[in-house]
Amino acid sequence: MFDFDKQIDRRGTNSLKWNKYKDQDVIPLWVADTDFMAPQGVIDALQQRIAHGVFGYSRPSPRLIELIIERMQQRYGWKIEPEWLLFMPGVVPGLNFGIKAWCRPEQHVITPNPVYYPFLHAPEYNDRPVSLLPMQLVNDRWLPDFDTFEQQAKTADVLLLCNPHNPGGTVFTREELERIADIAIRNDLVVISDEIHCDLLLEPNVKHIPFASLSPEAAARSAVLMAPSKTFNIAGLCSSFAIIPDNRLRFKLQQAMRGLMADNNLIGLVAAEAAYEHGEEWLQAQLEYLRGNRDLVASTLGQLPGIKIAKLEATYLAWIDVSGLQLDDPIATFEAAGVGLSPGAQFGDKRFVRLNFGCSRELLQKALDRMVKAIQSARLVVQQ
Repeated sequence: MFDFDKQIDRRGTNSLKWNKYKDQDVIPLWVADTDFMAPQGVIDALQQRIAHGVFGYSRPSPRLIELIIERMQQRYGWKIEPEWLLFMPGVVPGLNFGIKAWCRPEQHVITPNPVYYPFLHAPEYNDRPVSLLPMQLVNDRWLPDFDTFEQQAKTADVLLLCNPHNPGGTVFTREELERIADIAIRNDLVVISDEIHCDLLLEPNVKHIPFASLSPEAAARSAVLMAPSKTFNIAGLCSSFAIIPDNRLRFKLQQAMRGLMADNNLIGLVAAEAAYEHGEEWLQAQLEYLRGNRDLVASTLGQLPGIKIAKLEATYLAWIDVSGLQLDDPIATFEAAGVGLSPGAQFGDKRFVRLNFGCSRELLQKALDRMVKAIQSARLVVQQ
């Protein structure tokens, strides 16, 4: 019914992902959008809206707000109010404006490391000092170093949280989130929780828990950032939202955004509503396909000498430790073999590369075959 095997030619569409290697025989598996066609319900809604022909200023529809409220209740048992919602073009602006609103100039922003690279840049962009919170492997899952977090929290105002974690793929448990919340509450931290990958859960036994849903105390000091963009491959339509239960925090953010934050694109709002209204069956099929792709990456690369891949609970992004290959430039090595990956240094750890497996299985297999050859060649060089 849903053909995720179909290879859609994205060349010539001004695709950031595919234009990077324009006119080169390099398979792009880097930036985090997929090569899958969006749900038909989204396409139909967009075509209908385009046919109307008038594209003036717009606001989120009552139905979109209702769908988000229903989604939070049905998926997480979290009752939210309409006034808690602030719509914005993207999660990254939410990170930056949150720092601007809630972190005093002399106080630190705590951000995980490694992490999605805008987390590393946002404190600098807003003239705030940053404390890097090490992420470490615990039972094959990436978790924060809680002892370090305890010390950093004493001189910080804001914690940036990424859940599910990008690039590590961890979905934090209730116990882990409550431990984070306890430190935040005792040290009066505001938690900005990027939960953009919350729908992309690959392990059947994991459950996403919005940070602000943990308790009234957590809700009083947090902003949850979500979007349909990664879930339904509509990132280019720029539609996301923040859920901020606390009136004071929400007002401060609105003040920081005033005159600087653009409204949502009306086409993005239409797509978001259609995705949440009609996209669930498509989403479940996509998740099953992504599980197969994840397992293919693990079985193909994970057993090779010099390669380590931790358990991936969510996202379509594999975080691969290539330090055992002793490559001077892993990205250049794989590009030369015809595969474009994201450099680990961009996320805070040069020992790794990040691979986006949100593509057809045939294309993924072709890329993995190229990587295997490159790895085998690198191993021969090391052994000589």
